Amino acid sequence: MTQQPAGTVTVTAPMVTVTDVRRSFGTGERAVHALRGVSFTIGRGELTALKGRSGSGKTTLLNLVGGLDSPTGGTITLDGTDMGGLDEDGRLALRRDRLGFVFQSFGLLPVLTAAENVGIPMRLRKVPAAQREERARTLLALVGLADHANQRPGELSGGQQQRVAIARALANEPDLIIADEPTGQLDSETGRSIMELLRAVVRSEGVTVLVATHDPNLMELADRVVELRDGHIVEDPAPVA
Repeated sequence: MTQQPAGTVTVTAPMVTVTDVRRSFGTGERAVHALRGVSFTIGRGELTALKGRSGSGKTTLLNLVGGLDSPTGGTITLDGTDMGGLDEDGRLALRRDRLGFVFQSFGLLPVLTAAENVGIPMRLRKVPAAQREERARTLLALVGLADHANQRPGELSGGQQQRVAIARALANEPDLIIADEPTGQLDSETGRSIMELLRAVVRSEGVTVLVATHDPNLMELADRVVELRDGHIVEDPAPVA
């Protein structure tokens, strides 16, 4: 095995690399250009906040990074995997095995308990029931809901439902969590507690998070803030060391 010289610094590749990404809808004069040559990287274990007004391209960019859509041009890589080289089955496997999603509307199934909602991604991977139930309990404890495992979404507050959604996003030990306005339906105090939870998850689980938010009070919890305006990045400070 080759040894590195003393003092050599090992540089790890970014978790996400977005290079000259463009996304247009429609053709000709009526085409809508949602993204116009966007480039940036997200480091491993980094919480990056994406800000911008409605129509700036935030959700389009999240959908592309999450493999829910394909760019018109440019490339996106996740941990060195070129997402453009994946077929639909490959993108499905990537979303199932390596990504977690948190949505503004929580996205919980009302007929299932909190623990059962957390277990859904593991069911898709055919994780044995005992292992699935144990991890669901562990994750609910992580987000402060150990005593609410058997309650259904309608019996939980908005903040509690979003905590269940975060636990669900962590179920399959993803490399990256994508959160689209996760505090949009919450009051400011509850919203901040959710962002603080995401911050804590980055530290404790080593996961990378890309979160879209319009709340400037929450951006201070991010390692870095990237601003989109009219499909362009207008602000992208260097990652926090």
